[in-house]
Amino acid sequence: MDFLTLFAIYVVVVLTLIALVCKYSGQQQTPLGVFFDAFTKVVSPRTPLWLQSFIQRISHKLFHQRNSMFIYLHVLLEGLVYAEFTYEVFGFCRAMDTTLTSLSVPYVLLLVKSWFFFLCINRDPGTVTKKRHAGQVQLYPYDKRLFHPGLSCPTCQLVKPARSKHCRVCNRCVQRFDHHCVWVNNCIGAQNTRYFLLYLLSVFAMAGDIALLTGDMLLHAVVRSGLLQARYVDDSGQQQEAGVLFVVQHLFLTFPRIVFMLGFLVFVFLLLASYAMFHFYLGLVNQTSNEWYKGRGHVCQHCHPSPDHFCGPPASGPSKRWFYSKGVLNNLREIFFPLRPVHKKDH
Repeated sequence: MDFLTLFAIYVVVVLTLIALVCKYSGQQQTPLGVFFDAFTKVVSPRTPLWLQSFIQRISHKLFHQRNSMFIYLHVLLEGLVYAEFTYEVFGFCRAMDTTLTSLSVPYVLLLVKSWFFFLCINRDPGTVTKKRHAGQVQLYPYDKRLFHPGLSCPTCQLVKPARSKHCRVCNRCVQRFDHHCVWVNNCIGAQNTRYFLLYLLSVFAMAGDIALLTGDMLLHAVVRSGLLQARYVDDSGQQQEAGVLFVVQHLFLTFPRIVFMLGFLVFVFLLLASYAMFHFYLGLVNQTSNEWYKGRGHVCQHCHPSPDHFCGPPASGPSKRWFYSKGVLNNLREIFFPLRPVHKKDH
């Protein structure tokens, strides 16, 4: 298999992954899930019971219980990228007279990202508790479309405040629940959405900045080597001009780790760009991803756990769809200065 075929497969796989993640992000049923279920049905009858039990325990622990595996994976991938950037790209950039200020930006962004990452992991997202329940119920009105008064959480044994949801992974109801993020091993709710948005923005900027510095280094390497004006002899003995594909092949062979790191960063950058824009859009209209997902089919809390049952046609107009919107500035203020329950003091 020649280089061009391998490179074409590499590009197609990366673009396909980006497209699938963007298309099925937030959906309960995905092609991977369908494939995994079908694979399990075929393999299970031929798998020993002890192995089935072991796989089920591991799967349950990874995806249905709080665990730090994805945090460790996050740190590992980040460490590999920064090790490659520091070990190779940094030196090449200094040789090309790139300023230390420009080269220090990724490390500053790493510190900023790490702080918001820490806050996302450790800050309470807004757990609904008996002590704070009375105040939390008063924070938001019930829209009587997705959230109805009087519904109780069978696990927490508390009436659900509007915009709250019970997280099965964390086993708690969360105020203004957005989603459970495995990368921070925590729910994203009223009290830590701001940290999550800033974390997304910092990772997005970090990947983009390293990708720009790496791409600039490779571009300078190509220009200084004179490859764009070079010629080569093909299999038939004819001289050919070195085009873009020849240059790409040369870069793959000369800087394999750097090129694959750049491909990974571009993938992460595009993925985070779409994900961050989606969440900032939700912030501007004061909507959570949980509400956005439910609102697409207008499934109310009465319908749980039968999401195929619709309780009526969705209300029309932006005032109904964005029931909790108070204007862009007030929506952003609510995210960065979240509402807190008021405790009445006993006299």
